[in-house]
Amino acid sequence: MDLLRINDFSLELKGDEAWKQILHHVTFDLPKGRTIGVVGESGSGKSVTALSVMRLISPKVSRITGGAILFHLPDDRDVNINKLSEKELQKVRGARIAMIFQEPMTSLNPVIRCGDQIMEALKLHTDLTKEAAYARVIELFNEVMLPRPEKIFSAYPHELSGGQKQRVMIAMAMSCNPDLLIADEPTTALDVTVQKGILELIRRLQEKHQMSVLFITHDLGVVAQISDRIIVLYKGSIVEQGEVKEIFSNPQHPYTQGLLACRPSLDKRLKVLPTVSSFIEAHERGEENPLRNYQEITDEERAARHQQLYAQEPLIRIEHLSKRYALRKEHLFSRREYIYGLKDINLDIYEGETLGLVGESGCGKTTLGRTLLRLIEPDEGKIIYKGQDITHLSQRELRPLRKDLQIILQDPYSSLNQRLTVGDTLMEPMQFHRIYANEKERRKHAIEILERVGLNESHFYRYPHEFSGGQRQRISIARALAVNPKFIICDESVSALDVSVQAQVLNLLNELKEEYHLTYIFISHDLSVVKYMSDRMAVMQRGEIVEYGEADSIYRNPQTEYTRLLINAIPKI
Repeated sequence: MDLLRINDFSLELKGDEAWKQILHHVTFDLPKGRTIGVVGESGSGKSVTALSVMRLISPKVSRITGGAILFHLPDDRDVNINKLSEKELQKVRGARIAMIFQEPMTSLNPVIRCGDQIMEALKLHTDLTKEAAYARVIELFNEVMLPRPEKIFSAYPHELSGGQKQRVMIAMAMSCNPDLLIADEPTTALDVTVQKGILELIRRLQEKHQMSVLFITHDLGVVAQISDRIIVLYKGSIVEQGEVKEIFSNPQHPYTQGLLACRPSLDKRLKVLPTVSSFIEAHERGEENPLRNYQEITDEERAARHQQLYAQEPLIRIEHLSKRYALRKEHLFSRREYIYGLKDINLDIYEGETLGLVGESGCGKTTLGRTLLRLIEPDEGKIIYKGQDITHLSQRELRPLRKDLQIILQDPYSSLNQRLTVGDTLMEPMQFHRIYANEKERRKHAIEILERVGLNESHFYRYPHEFSGGQRQRISIARALAVNPKFIICDESVSALDVSVQAQVLNLLNELKEEYHLTYIFISHDLSVVKYMSDRMAVMQRGEIVEYGEADSIYRNPQTEYTRLLINAIPKI
């Protein structure tokens, strides 16, 4: 029996000047108790499809141009979601159909305790008393495997980790035992181990409650772990659909083939990653196997490169670096307790290499990167750059070195000043460090950098909000390059991007590394990406380096149980 049927559904959204067709004749069925994965890049129509099922798109900015969304109710009636009145819709939305959103921090109310937010949903859709509702919330928190559920009940969202917040969102979605659960990118930017736990949790809840799941993601590796069938969306149209094994073993459309190919392989290392656009263009030219065009880096080539790389003196030397944070006292006279963000870190970073830092959230990756730049002050140890100990330099003494040491942050939207044009964003650090004699030369250099990262002169005059996520990340890269740095920390700089955009950015970073003779620290929770990018890799856990060595060697023969756990958590196609 089909729980959800979408028949020939088409939708337009209102743009600045005209209406734009977003969904084109989308048709598929979701049987009861089954999981369908909807895959595609940003802008393909995945989230719009999900929001249309929930009827969460305002009629002021959308209009249906054809088709219907039919949902099967417990009383054996099929209703058209778009024909229901607001009162009828309220009985379906939240109760029979629930949704987990991509970013739990923006979905949860920051000023209401987590438990109260679920109590509010129960109050709206059930007749439970306050005591029974509280017991139900605790039961849900136990079911989604949250530690200390009573404490989580009274915690605010900002007090929880990303994985815990997502489990609270799942508990809220499950509170009324829905027939259909829509999961919209529920694991994007989460650690691979947390991601694996969330996927297993959704699968377990689905089997226990016999509900249907519509799982939306841009990552085919993730969707392979949870789905029975896959639907591939491209520019608002379904280009391919079928059983998981069928799609993965024999993808028919070049767009699906491109999505599969552009994720870094764990078995081989290509010199350049394929992208979706390159696959589609190759098929348009009539090439049967576009992957033949992509050369593999051999072990001999890497060994020769590393012999030359590590024969030189280190560019940066880290000696016994530690950073600790004071915990809040239980009461006035209790002893102050500390937790280590970094504990006795020793690392050498060589000019021209990419050193990968991998580990779960809270392991100390970002703390190490920021301490290296003296954005966080260390408590112990030394940071030596080009033979100079910079650990205790004053901010004034550090200023000339700032242009050499740059960082690309995870979220380009929050790291770029929304009030500055892209041109001003690039020229401001040049002006601060007195690079080039006048504005004309700085402007010329800024435009050259923009063109080098795949943008153009017209983007110089625009603001960050006018760009896509991938374009904003290119702007962040351009800003780092504007001051001619020697060393760049890439802190989760591709974790929230589509796999195809991720491939473009990774290729760009590798090209820029060779062209500008850069040295990288590449921070990520995704071991497959770190392995592809890195010469050597350091695995971090609880502020310590637990494994350190050549990237391929660590993957092939991990020495610690923790590293094996990270490798096993990577979604495998």
